[in-house]
Amino acid sequence: MSLAAVAALLATGVGAVLVTAAGSDPATAWAALDEGMFGSSYAVGSSLNSAAVLALIAAGFSVAHRAGLVNVGGEGQLCAGGLAAAATGLALPADVPAAIGVPTALIAGFVAGAAWALVAAVLKTRRGTSEVITTLLLNFVGAGAVSVAVHEEGLLRQPVTSSETLPQSEALPPGVRLPLIAGIESPATAIVIVAVVAVVVTGVVLRFTGVGLRLKSVGHSPSASARLGLPVSRLQESGLGVAGGLAGLAGACLVATAPYVLAEHFSSGYGFTGLVVGLLARGSLVAVAAVSLLLGFLTSGGINLQLAAGVPASSVQIVQSVLVLLIAAAMLWSNRGTGSGS
Repeated sequence: MSLAAVAALLATGVGAVLVTAAGSDPATAWAALDEGMFGSSYAVGSSLNSAAVLALIAAGFSVAHRAGLVNVGGEGQLCAGGLAAAATGLALPADVPAAIGVPTALIAGFVAGAAWALVAAVLKTRRGTSEVITTLLLNFVGAGAVSVAVHEEGLLRQPVTSSETLPQSEALPPGVRLPLIAGIESPATAIVIVAVVAVVVTGVVLRFTGVGLRLKSVGHSPSASARLGLPVSRLQESGLGVAGGLAGLAGACLVATAPYVLAEHFSSGYGFTGLVVGLLARGSLVAVAAVSLLLGFLTSGGINLQLAAGVPASSVQIVQSVLVLLIAAAMLWSNRGTGSGS
């Protein structure tokens, strides 16, 4: 049995312990989890939307990783993209056609996310500052920017009509909202198509083009790549910029999905979970799609787990975290064994 399979079994065992500790029957909890993931077209559509967001962020992580960089700033880049998409969408005419409104908002999100990541990229290439530290710190700045925008009436907050008015933006015009792709009974939107296209294009570029080869060279050895005449700084900046752009695109898609508003904590931690997907995928875009689907469905199932079985939805997050730690440990063990045998 592989180490990854053992890790999955151990994580499942941890989940069973948590369910029992919550006073629920494991069989009942499993039924509730299954119902939340696959029990209705609504559940499946919601899971696919979540998986698409994770896939976009993880695909970007894979691009940066190919260039030898670690992008832990998906959350901040997602916030920047959502903020830009909301501001752009609300600035458009109320009757803007979807053929113009949707692409405009998504492009604004991509550009904002890329610009957010380029701050860290330039600090890395020009000053040697660790991109891990800068992208991590920029997460808090991005979340703070969203909070300020939705609390200030002079920015994006909807008009306050009573003490119960929520601190969020007004709803985006109909022409800026992502269309549904599976009928009115399912919330699945065009974000699924956007994510599939992004993952496929990213995989093709990284595997079969000269750009992918140059990024791989820089990731293996920046100094050797520089001696070969490759523009190392530009490639690193481009890699991290694309990573931020895809995370920003994910944020734009979130805002353009029901309820079509920018609100505080609208990301629900997708940026950090997307980082987990990228780490587990280890550069494989096929693995990005598979792990994104797994975690996307688990996240949706966890909500029903709490509603139907009385088990805290955070239990799913704990199981996910344990799985990540165990797989990371298995990878470290495998690498150590390979190194000792060489």
